[in-house]
Amino acid sequence: MINSEPPWWLYGLIGAFFAALTTIFAKIGIESVNANLANAIRTVVILAMAWSIVLFQGQAAALPEISVRNLIFLGFSGLSTGLSWFYYFKALQLGPASLVAPLDKTGVVFVVLFSAVFLHEPLTLQSSMGAVLILAGTLLFVL
Repeated sequence: MINSEPPWWLYGLIGAFFAALTTIFAKIGIESVNANLANAIRTVVILAMAWSIVLFQGQAAALPEISVRNLIFLGFSGLSTGLSWFYYFKALQLGPASLVAPLDKTGVVFVVLFSAVFLHEPLTLQSSMGAVLILAGTLLFVL
């Protein structure tokens, strides 16, 4: 059977493209607007879009099948996302987008470390060097 699903990395690149647009649009949108209010407005749009996709794909029926464990960790993920956006928007309001965005991407370094510790994913020489290079590149941007 042939898998018609595009590869994971294509989704990643498309996500990165939209993340870049997010920063540009947010920087323009928060001009003269409280960062928390701007974030709340953006979150309402995201919520409407996400539920529209779920309903359009007919996935809402699976909601009762989600385990308590999944709900707890999705809740933690939501809290982490909210805090991430809070600090990102505040930084974006105070600093240049061309410096805030690369600094935000150092989250990749944390993901590599946390994945090894909490998810028991291998911390290879390649992933370690990639994390070091991301950190070094970020320092070149912000210092």
